[in-house]
Amino acid sequence: MSDSSWYRGRSSSVLDAIATTRSIHRFEATEVSKDQLNKILFAATRGPSGSNLQPFRFLVLERGSRATRARELLGAEVRRRWAEKDSREGFRSDGVSDRRSRTANAMEQFVQSFEEIPIVILACLQRNRAPQPLEGASIYPACQNLLLAAADVGLGGTIMLWHEQIQDDLKQALDIPENVGIAATIPIGVPMGTHGPLRRRPLKDLVYVDKWGSPGSWVSEPAGAPRVHDSKTAASNASVRAGSRTSLP
Repeated sequence: MSDSSWYRGRSSSVLDAIATTRSIHRFEATEVSKDQLNKILFAATRGPSGSNLQPFRFLVLERGSRATRARELLGAEVRRRWAEKDSREGFRSDGVSDRRSRTANAMEQFVQSFEEIPIVILACLQRNRAPQPLEGASIYPACQNLLLAAADVGLGGTIMLWHEQIQDDLKQALDIPENVGIAATIPIGVPMGTHGPLRRRPLKDLVYVDKWGSPGSWVSEPAGAPRVHDSKTAASNASVRAGSRTSLP
């Protein structure tokens, strides 16, 4: 953890948590307790939503027959999608970054053992109107709350969107109503590894002032903030990504 003197806020831990909660794709074969689940789901349901309608619903897949069928559907789909992505983007053959090879190895383990992940949560959106582009604003903040809380109680997870092509099958298997959409699949478990400083671009590359592309003189990394900048890796990945193509699920 970083020196918390890098900020001055009401909480001594919120900004550190934001700066160090990693996406976790590898999990220990350790049970997630009901107490841990209650805590992270409570945090999720404190997320904001339009007009405070709270349209988010969280369907927890444990080990019942319906959950097992849903896990099988998801496992087959994530393996198919990862194989396509790896073939298209050459994670093991770019010749530049060992980090991409490590990512590929972690993803291979993730998809091959998907059915064994301790808990899988489907973040669902209960609609009262036709689907529209901005509806995610009423559920994705809740998903981020869930991940931050998971890290706080010793767990980890990731937001995955590779369910979209099998959404109808999942809804049938789980009796999800027609007016409910699955917004995210969130695997949860005890991390095989640790949370830590996130690899992100420098703040000055991401924040503009007054007009597009104009860096502000005051925009800089806060002194002492936890950060991991790898310019060589970032540059090589940028040439492959062509935008966000290589972002993981």
